[in-house]
Parts: sequence; structure tokens; C-alpha cells
Amino acid sequence: MELKPGKKIYFASDFHLGAPDHERSLVRERNIVKWIESIKSDAQVLFLMGDLFDFWFEYKSVVPKGNTRLLGKLAELSDEGVELYIFPGNHDFWVMDYFTQELNAKIIHEPQEFLLNNQSFYIGHGDGLGPGDTSYKLLKKLLFANPVCQWLFRYVLPPDVGQFLGNLWARNSYKKNRKEDLTFEEIDIKEEFIYQYILEKEAKGQKHDYYVFGHRHIAIDVKVNDTARYINLGDWIRFNSYAVFDGENLELIVQN
Repeated sequence: MELKPGKKIYFASDFHLGAPDHERSLVRERNIVKWIESIKSDAQVLFLMGDLFDFWFEYKSVVPKGNTRLLGKLAELSDEGVELYIFPGNHDFWVMDYFTQELNAKIIHEPQEFLLNNQSFYIGHGDGLGPGDTSYKLLKKLLFANPVCQWLFRYVLPPDVGQFLGNLWARNSYKKNRKEDLTFEEIDIKEEFIYQYILEKEAKGQKHDYYVFGHRHIAIDVKVNDTARYINLGDWIRFNSYAVFDGENLELIVQN
């Protein structure tokens, strides 16, 4: 992928729209839409790196209520020629084909390499990577990614019941994880699990210039070695943060 003159590539993640309640989510959604409007003139590509919604499940003919400002703005962006890539996260894992049909977005479920202006990017949401978190990895394999469980959720539970249960799980997870929020200064980067995952890939010779992830709700910009950098995009709950690539340099911007 080559950038056109004057164009840029943007990365953002972890909007968690819907949490912790409608009122606060609406304020956050409006801020996100203002940001998207501000980048519209020079954006060539927008990577949305997961957990855009606190819970999302698509039925064959039903999608969750709400988020109309964000979806409308993304549709506008797409109609004006901006490429959209969406990586479902652990809160919006059950993204199907709605965004492909309505937004012309490319949906990518696993970390993937991109060559952007001849620089290698390895990009993903970040859940389930590295050591630890065994219970979530097992739950994802047996439940979230299980086609039988997806079928049962879609066809056995009425949509209102499914949405209620999904939102209940998501909000409990939101409250639990917000108690554990840390800043970059408070973590030991050597113990950070995505960083350890990156070190393992580099040691195996799978080298990249940039590793860009979300999920951790920590704004991180750190050198892995002399040639590689790890960027974690933070979130739009505490940081209102995003990254921008101008064809030569990748910059993490924290607005709060």
C-alpha cells in the first residue's frame, strides 16, 4: 500500500461505545465523530483496531441499536474513498458482514502484516496474545469462536435476550478492567504480555518495523530493538489517543 501525496494512515481502538451507560457513551461517541471529521481531509486509510463497541452481535437481519453517529460518519468516510479496516476485538468479536456491506470495510479477525510505504506493520487487536490469560484463551476457543455456540446464540435466544446477556457480560467486564487501568509509567514493559509476544516474534526472525495493537487501554510507544517499535493505541475512555503514519514516521498522539 502506497500513500498518495499529502495523505496519511490513522489507527484507533477501544471506543467501547455503550459503556458504562448511554449518557457517557454518547459523549464519547460525539468526541470520536469530531475526531473522524478532523482527519477526513487527509485520511487515506483508517484502521479501527477492535472493541469499537462494548458488545456487538449481528443476527441475519438485526443489528444492535445505537451508535448511529459513528456509523454514519464512517459511511461518509467510506463514500469519500477512505479505506476502512476493522479488527474485531474481544468485546465485538461477533462482527459478521454488516460493516462490509454498509461501509465497504475489510474485516480482519487475526493479526496481520501490512506493507505501508515499504515499511512493515504487524497489526491486530491484541487479545489472547503472549503468555498468560489462559482462561480467556480457552473461553474464546470454546465459546466465542465456536460456530455451534454462535448458532445457538443467534437462533435460540431472542435478540432482546441475547443483547441483554451480552451487555450484562460486557459491562461487568468493563467495570472489572477499569479498576485495573494503569498508565505506561506504572507498568513494567518487560512483563507486558503483548510486548513479550513481540519479542518472541522478533527472536524467531519474524521482524517488522512497527507493531500496532489495542486491547490494553494503555498508551504505549516503546522501542523493541534498533529496528522495531511497539505502539499500543490506548483508548477513548481515558486517553482519546490514536496513531498516525505520514509515510515515513508513525506517531502516537494522546489528546488527554
